Amino acid sequence: MLSSTRNSLPASKFGMPGERKYPMPDKSHAVNAKDRATQMVNKGKLSPSERTKIDAKANKVIKGRSLADLVK
Repeated sequence: MLSSTRNSLPASKFGMPGERKYPMPDKSHAVNAKDRATQMVNKGKLSPSERTKIDAKANKVIKGRSLADLVK
């Protein structure tokens, strides 16, 4: 993803919106976010509870619900 595209995404499109990490504008990025989050937990750089939150958001995107529905 280009940095200009990433910068234009609203915070609600990220698995960790406060830090703008794990962008999920579409299903392929959501799948990637889950994989990267798992890797970071295994390296000790992300807590399991943070991964659970990222996975939950990613699953909604993968199943066709937008992240905008989650913030309502």
